[in-house]
Amino acid sequence: MAISNIRYGEGVTKEIGMDLQNLGARRVCLMTDKNLSKLPPVNAVLNSLAKYGINFQMYDNVRVEPTDQSFLDAIQFAKKGEFDAYVAVGGGSVIDTCKAANLYAASASAEFLDYVNAPIGKGKPVTVPLKPLIAVPTTSGTGSETTGVAIFDFKELKVKTGIASRAIKPTLGIIDPLHTLSMPERIVANSGFDVLCHALESYTALPYNERSPCPSNPIDRPAYQGSNPVSDVWALHALRIVAKYLKRAIRNPEDLEARANMHLASAFAGIGFGNAGVHLCHGMSYPISGLVKTYKPKDYNVDHSLVPHGLSVVLTSPAVFAFTAQIHPERHLEAAEILGADIRTARIKDAGLILADTLRKFLFDLNVDDGLAAIGYSKADIPALVKGTLPQERVTKLSPRPQTEEDLSALFEASMKLY
Repeated sequence: MAISNIRYGEGVTKEIGMDLQNLGARRVCLMTDKNLSKLPPVNAVLNSLAKYGINFQMYDNVRVEPTDQSFLDAIQFAKKGEFDAYVAVGGGSVIDTCKAANLYAASASAEFLDYVNAPIGKGKPVTVPLKPLIAVPTTSGTGSETTGVAIFDFKELKVKTGIASRAIKPTLGIIDPLHTLSMPERIVANSGFDVLCHALESYTALPYNERSPCPSNPIDRPAYQGSNPVSDVWALHALRIVAKYLKRAIRNPEDLEARANMHLASAFAGIGFGNAGVHLCHGMSYPISGLVKTYKPKDYNVDHSLVPHGLSVVLTSPAVFAFTAQIHPERHLEAAEILGADIRTARIKDAGLILADTLRKFLFDLNVDDGLAAIGYSKADIPALVKGTLPQERVTKLSPRPQTEEDLSALFEASMKLY
């Protein structure tokens, strides 16, 4: 079980200058994005760095939904700066970019594809020591402050992939619920859907003891190990918080209780999936994001088309869990009950349909786009979407139920319309 150190509480961001002082940091890289650089979370960090006399350089060019090129730009900045510590303030895009910058700055001779997940990259184990990284999440979604995963769009192949290694985990995640108050409504919704799917997918993933072959050396053991007794605890707890607080957090930006709980749920689900892994919703989401045409989501201040990660993940969830439920149906039924389904008279063989219907109702109540068709896809795109899912073996192989290309086609088709 691998997790970052976590510190939680209103206002804990003001301690970050002291943390860096305690680490003996002399040259700090502060990473964020252009929108956030003007908002309270970054201000809180800047104030703390100033108060404790921390010498830093700011990189605010992180791209929302990063690409290989945006990673490379940040890596270049990190290599030039010769930093001895990193601070990432933002959502998953910022934290993931900072992880990559730290990794490649520490392994100067590595080629970019050396650490990228196979089969797209070489997936080599990380054996170099990295510098301390403190992550300050400002969204309640990716749980990136707890995981050794960094995701990006590989432009040439129009597909999302990433780097997965325990070595790139942040040293410390500072979870300050005050930062969630600057999140617009749709960002709260889409990041919350990521928490929902992290919890559902890690709880229903192929069990850790059914995976094979066992790696010959522990260093080759993947970060994503399959559902396991420790991850299950975190996944279920995160799911209960989502069921209780996500709608409130979206509907009322002033509801600090709801937003604070979702901020914690994001970390809890991160601990769960950071060790168990995710499966088909995530595997299929990468081409949905990567092949985006003209869709621009509400509340996102960006100059490029994008499907927010949490949205790309949740749109296939009803179809996916209807498909996977024939393996471990009792887990699917338990998840449906947590999300509000009445299962007193339910038959175990209907678990998938019950969970799918529960998810559809949940999404409908929150005004989510009506399936892939509503974000610009049609049946004609299905072959390309399937082709983009096939290289995602790091996650698709964690599905409890193996899938063929025909199965994937059917899942994309079933996700074109939700309601």
